[in-house]
Amino acid sequence: MCRLALKTAAEPFSPFNVLSAMEAMQEGYDGSGLGLVLRGVKFQDFSYKSEDPILSGIAHTEEAMNRLNLFMQDRGFKLKYSHEFTTDFSLIKAKDRHKYFVNVYKQPDSWNEFDKTGVEDELLLTRLNLRRNGEKHGGDLTVFSFFYDVIMIKEVGWPLGVGKALSLNDDRITARVVMAQGRQNTNYGINLYACHPFFIQGISTMTNGENTAFIPIKDWLTGKNFPGYTGFQSDSEVFTFILHYVVRHLKLPLMAYKHVITPLKTKELAVHPQGDFLLGLRNACRRLIIDGPNCVIGSMPDETCLMVMDHKKMRPATIGGKPGEWAMASEMCGVDAMIPDRDKSLDFQPMRENMIVVPPDRKELKIWSQFDPYPLHQAA
Repeated sequence: MCRLALKTAAEPFSPFNVLSAMEAMQEGYDGSGLGLVLRGVKFQDFSYKSEDPILSGIAHTEEAMNRLNLFMQDRGFKLKYSHEFTTDFSLIKAKDRHKYFVNVYKQPDSWNEFDKTGVEDELLLTRLNLRRNGEKHGGDLTVFSFFYDVIMIKEVGWPLGVGKALSLNDDRITARVVMAQGRQNTNYGINLYACHPFFIQGISTMTNGENTAFIPIKDWLTGKNFPGYTGFQSDSEVFTFILHYVVRHLKLPLMAYKHVITPLKTKELAVHPQGDFLLGLRNACRRLIIDGPNCVIGSMPDETCLMVMDHKKMRPATIGGKPGEWAMASEMCGVDAMIPDRDKSLDFQPMRENMIVVPPDRKELKIWSQFDPYPLHQAA
């Protein structure tokens, strides 16, 4: 099993707070990798504007870094800020690390002709082209994300060790949402792209569990010929792609995600107020039904956070917090580490039909049930 931790707060906080929660749950993973997503980013030495995309990754050689810089310049990107991590490379297990980059760019003027969807598609294609560039040169360039207001960090090692190596406790980078996963390397070789969380166009998820339906889901998504549905270094990466497909391509509300990955039984749909629609959705997306056990925790571009699990409910998780500050984790001790001063009697562990949502206002957690009706279309 892996361990998951997410914290969302109205005021930016140090990612080290979430890494401390990972330390509290360390018996659940083996130190084969740490993945972090930071959303709602604040830099200590740079006034960040959310209309500028942030590129995150690792240049394994100086030549790769130079090649990345030339690639971006040739395509009209103007570098506005490059975060310089205070890095102690002696604490990093891997020895082929030249620079961890978090670069803020002004996007090309030529993109002004695109609408929001067009710009996000261009960001995606830029990230994929950079990834392929690194793969073509022996894996000397690893690119995790290229989007607005998002930083991704991935590295081999124990969470606190990686955090100390990159000085993530110095408050030079803080965020309103931090997701972290300690990856237990059970199914595949160690690969940074296989380390949770996963990301596509502002949508990110991480999973505790395994997905034995991986191959048919992968084949179905690949058949959609969408450039972003690629890689598949982990059986859990498809959970991110499915969420993206539901909200971006099907243009359904967030709650529909639960109906797609873990649909209700036919006899339950027969008495559901939206049963006909949900039955049709289940039939149309049958290949996207997951096979657990799984717990999925995620976040959206507007900083909405969510948690769901499959019907087997063998990978439990819990949520707790207070107005303005909420935490989700695989274990209660993880929530304790992130928000110790909450009212613990209000902690909640979702059942198989629940989706837990913390909206961007963070005033309260919302517990939604698949048995309840929901809007059939996204709000305009």
